[in-house]
Amino acid sequence: MFYYVLKYVILGPLLRLVFRPRIDGLEHVPATGAAIVAGNHLSFSDHFLMPAILKRRITFLAKAEYFTGPGIKGRLTAYFFRSAGQIPVDRSGKEAGQAAIREGLGVLRKDELLGIYPEGTRSHDGRLYKGKVGVAVMALRAQVPVIPCAMIGTFEAQPPGKKIPNIHPVVIRFGKPLDFSRYAGMENEKAILRAITDEIMYAILSLSEQEYVDRYAADVKAEEAEQKAAEKGRKFPRMPLS
Repeated sequence: MFYYVLKYVILGPLLRLVFRPRIDGLEHVPATGAAIVAGNHLSFSDHFLMPAILKRRITFLAKAEYFTGPGIKGRLTAYFFRSAGQIPVDRSGKEAGQAAIREGLGVLRKDELLGIYPEGTRSHDGRLYKGKVGVAVMALRAQVPVIPCAMIGTFEAQPPGKKIPNIHPVVIRFGKPLDFSRYAGMENEKAILRAITDEIMYAILSLSEQEYVDRYAADVKAEEAEQKAAEKGRKFPRMPLS
C-alpha cells in the first residue's frame, strides 16, 4: 500500500515537478508478465524516477547499505526503501552475485518487473561502464525478455554526493524488448553470458548516447581512489623523526 502512496501521492508528483521527465518508448514495457528492465545508473534519483513513471510496479535490487544504517535515520531509510519496493543485496563476498540472482529470480517468478543496473554501481563520471553477467543469468533462467532503459539528465540533476537535486529536465527512454530464448539452457556458458550482457549494454548505450568504457565501474573507482590517496601522500610527505 505504501508503495502506491509514494508513487501517486508523495514522491511521484514531486519527482515529476522537479525533473519534468519526458518518457520515450513506454509501450515497450509489457503490461503483464515477468520482465527485466536493465538501465544505466547515473544518480541516486534513478531508484525513484523509473517507478514514478511506470504504470506497473517494479522492484529493484539495491545495495544492502541502504538498509543497515545506524540510528533512527538508518531505520527510517531502510523502511523507506523497503516500502518503495527495493530488495537489499549484500555486494560483499563471493556469494554476493549469487544472492542477487536468487533475489531477482524470486521477483520474476511472481510475474513482476525486475529493475537492475548491470554496471553494478552508479557511474561516478557520467560514462557507461561494462555490465556484469548476472542480468544474463537471470534472463536465461527465468526465460524473460530484457527491456533496455536509459536515464538521461539524472547525472546533471543529482550527481554523486549531492543530496538535494537540481531542477533539471530528465529523459527516460525504453528500447524494444531483447529476446534471448535462442540461448535457453546455456546459462552456464561464460562466453554466452558475456555476449548477452554486451548486447544489453549496447542497447542501453544506443539509447543513452553515453561514452562507453569497457571496464567495470567498481575497478575504475577503486583505481582513482588509490591514485588520489597517493597524490595526497606526495603532497603532504611525512616529516622525519628527530
